Amino acid sequence: MSVDPTPAPETQALDTVAELKCLAARTAPKAKGLDNLVIRIVRGDDKATVTAQMRRVAEDHGVGFFARDADNCDLAPLVVLVGTRTGPVGVPHCGFCGFVDCAGCAEAGGLCAYNAGDLGIALGSAAAVAARHHADNRMMFSFGKSAIEAGLLPPDITVAIGIPLSATGKSPFFDRI
Repeated sequence: MSVDPTPAPETQALDTVAELKCLAARTAPKAKGLDNLVIRIVRGDDKATVTAQMRRVAEDHGVGFFARDADNCDLAPLVVLVGTRTGPVGVPHCGFCGFVDCAGCAEAGGLCAYNAGDLGIALGSAAAVAARHHADNRMMFSFGKSAIEAGLLPPDITVAIGIPLSATGKSPFFDRI
């Protein structure tokens, strides 16, 4: 009996779901139509680099959930990574960032609330794709933060979230310790 070297169909399907998640995130509505997102599919050595950084953070800063999340990501063949630039988008009479206007936000190095909102909408769109295709997934701040620290994203990306995907009999992202 020979073993088929082709990846299992559900593993191949995760590639398609990841690509569709990227599409959904990219086409999600954005403030003033400005696209400040960077979207990547992370796997292999790059994923290992990020999970190693997650474990360093857990050890160095006593943040145990970073190590738990790294273990979860090890069980996922890939992670969809979505990050955003955070500079002001120029919405007049706003102040949602906590500053009087965009100039004040920019001068102080603040984070534009619209970019954070756009990231959330994009992540929701991406998660909906995974749900529609029954792919196990979980949004992880820890992966996004560690990807930024590991240099996987451009330096102007200061907020990111990772969404690992899995296709196994039991979700590695549920009933976590």
